[in-house]
Amino acid sequence: MRSSMKPAHEYIEKARLLVDAVETQLSAIDRAAAWFADTIGAGRMVHVFGAGHSRMMVEEMWPRYGSFPGFNPLVELSLSFHNLVVGANGQRQAMFLENVSGLARRILRNFHLSAQDSALIISSSGCTVVSLEMAEVFREAGIRVVAIISRAHSDASVSRDPRGLKLQDFADLVLDTGAPVGDAMIRLPGLDTPVAPGSTLGGCLLINTLKAEIAARLIAMGQPPKVLTAGAIIGEERAIRLFEAAYDEHAQRLAKLFAEVQDAS
Repeated sequence: MRSSMKPAHEYIEKARLLVDAVETQLSAIDRAAAWFADTIGAGRMVHVFGAGHSRMMVEEMWPRYGSFPGFNPLVELSLSFHNLVVGANGQRQAMFLENVSGLARRILRNFHLSAQDSALIISSSGCTVVSLEMAEVFREAGIRVVAIISRAHSDASVSRDPRGLKLQDFADLVLDTGAPVGDAMIRLPGLDTPVAPGSTLGGCLLINTLKAEIAARLIAMGQPPKVLTAGAIIGEERAIRLFEAAYDEHAQRLAKLFAEVQDAS
């Protein structure tokens, strides 16, 4: 990038590179979308997990406008409630808890898992213990795992797992946000630490390319999804009916995850 380029312009230029990075992964995106569509088509759910700021990718998948049922958003507030920053429920505690071994297994202890399920786990570094152990538990249950990481950042990072393993070691398929080492993309004169991260942008691109491909496959399967849609597009009455139907479907799918209590031994 040119040294005379304004920081905002430089960020936009680097953001275009993230779009290019995602585009090079279309075959992998197709593969992941096929797995997820098979899960949803079978009446099961895709489990979506992210600790810390990766929680944003979970919420980007479901529920929001342009999204549809079939996803189980695993959002643990103890790992992702950041707005108090310090004090009770602060960031220090969340960053500590995301590296506590065994927490992932306790979270998933709540659900009746099936090999028909699939999972999407997001972790920029791929090094937090809770994320990689989440993938490990899913794999033990015979569930396919797709990971979203920042490959360059993960390769340069040290795992908190005592075995030295990372999220990608437990994934059947890895997608890369394209974000650089350290995530932040802009260096400024007079500041030795970069600003303006890119993994959220790359992650949202991956989430929504997946979402579009999954929807297309569900239509082809004769199961068009109930998409949360604005009244400005389809009218308020139909939008409300779709919202209610989509939430009802989510509840019905979720009920299957509580159908049997797993053996605690």
